[in-house]
Amino acid sequence: MSSLDLANKFKAYLEAGDEPGARSCFKPDAGIWHNYDGRTQTVDQNMATFKNILEKTKSRHYDIKRLVEIPGGFLQQHVLRVETHDGTKLAADAIAVVLVEDDKIARIEEFLDPTPLASLR
Repeated sequence: MSSLDLANKFKAYLEAGDEPGARSCFKPDAGIWHNYDGRTQTVDQNMATFKNILEKTKSRHYDIKRLVEIPGGFLQQHVLRVETHDGTKLAADAIAVVLVEDDKIARIEEFLDPTPLASLR
């Protein structure tokens, strides 16, 4: 599987709200780092965040602006668009550098401003 195939599979799971599917894209010891707090989440912590977003939204869509294969993984620029249960639409721009090992996500370094999604916390 190419890194871009993995990127598309992961995106499809996230948009469908499929937590087990999304989790299956990660190596068990993967790390997910965010620029806004400088911390690295475990897969379990990241999936807990994802479950929280699922509870508070009725739809999620990743509007991909750029997806390119890079040595050891892929770079993705996107806008995460969500709609809450009351119809509020939120959007956040992000860039993710994703490192892939053995057809699984080994590390994500995500750069975003979380302010537009603050109501989901």
